[in-house]
Amino acid sequence: METLHAERLWTPGGWRIDAGFTHDAGRIVECEGAQPSEGAAWVLPGIANLHSHAFQRAMAGLAERQTHPQDSFWTWRETMYRFAARFDPDTLHAVASQLYVEMLEAGYTTVCEFHYLHHSPDGRPYADRAAMSQALIAAARDTGIRMTLLPVLYMRGGFDGRALTERQQRFGHDVDQFLNLFDMLRGEEDDTLRVGIALHSLRAVPPDAMKTVLAELPPDTPVHTHIAEQLPEVVDCVALRGARPVEWLLANANVDRNWTLVHATHLDQAEVEGIARSGATVAICTTTEANLGDGLFPLRAFLEAGGSWGIGSDSHISVSPIEELRWLEYGQRLVTHHRNVSVGTATTSAGESLLHDALASAEASTGHAVGCFYNGAAADWLMLDRDAPQFIGATTEDAIDRLIFAGNRRAIREVHVAGNKLVHEGRHREREAIFARFKQAMHTLLA
Repeated sequence: METLHAERLWTPGGWRIDAGFTHDAGRIVECEGAQPSEGAAWVLPGIANLHSHAFQRAMAGLAERQTHPQDSFWTWRETMYRFAARFDPDTLHAVASQLYVEMLEAGYTTVCEFHYLHHSPDGRPYADRAAMSQALIAAARDTGIRMTLLPVLYMRGGFDGRALTERQQRFGHDVDQFLNLFDMLRGEEDDTLRVGIALHSLRAVPPDAMKTVLAELPPDTPVHTHIAEQLPEVVDCVALRGARPVEWLLANANVDRNWTLVHATHLDQAEVEGIARSGATVAICTTTEANLGDGLFPLRAFLEAGGSWGIGSDSHISVSPIEELRWLEYGQRLVTHHRNVSVGTATTSAGESLLHDALASAEASTGHAVGCFYNGAAADWLMLDRDAPQFIGATTEDAIDRLIFAGNRRAIREVHVAGNKLVHEGRHREREAIFARFKQAMHTLLA
């Protein structure tokens, strides 16, 4: 057992002064008041990254040249497909390991890995049908990050039921194959690995297949899906299913707190209210949505409806929870012409509101006991660097606003997952070795 003494400990109600907790075997066993020791830290719960495609870390910055006068998500997707075809289990492991090191150093302690590179590039299964999934599990274990692995069901190329294209073949499963993969991966679960499922999107999963898979899931299985990310998706769904994507999903599935709707960018007011009533979480991926030209999530309306949301780094053109939160607020300011749009009912601070909401959604979305310090919760935490320039003279009233809105210098000194110190003085303990493997993998991918 070890006891952590904090000068300031972040709780759902804000900073608690001179507090701490005792942890053992990766779990918090007692939350307690404590006298801070010399140099005691400012401590936050670890942050959950609710949406990741690890392989896309390797192509960050490589899709920024115009390929069409009306470049969009759909032209970017062609570039992504070409890059995805180069991966095998070894290169995926190396890239994912580098990504997870970057996440941990940035303050993410849990990642939801939305994984659809299942087979070899020509679509034939590997001898070990879980080889690509196992590469991601190994990367998580090598780096120490907590993971929710979400194998993806991907069956069709559009709402009209068209077959997968040649480049999509490596993503595909039928229902029985997919459920077999899910059962196989569940056997890998431990205290830091949870296995859920992902439905790639409504356009990629026929209604009957969706219902069959959902009926076979154990209770409390995390279910994630891309939805309403792009306007053409909304148009096609209305044309072929007679309803908007979120409208259709809420009417045809038992959407509840186990669900995470990724993006949900294009909603009408009824859909905003419907998601909030369901208890589902929306995973907002601000930097990727900006990079792809997706649009802006209707945050203010969703907050007023009582909705739950978190953040994801998605395509990893940025691996920073601070940037995701900051630009979520800034995007709203740009379209509303007002400031501090994300403020809720508990505080007048935009930074505290953003952090509170992102942490509050973590447990339901990931299936791990994360996002808050309580007896039985995961012992995952961040120590802030009190000597960082943005914290000079910081008080309990402004420290989180300074963390999120006062520049880009890293302000996280230590990161712990399951009680293990993984990051010290801002550097992951295996940074150099993992980077060497990443460098070699990138040379292979770019050859």
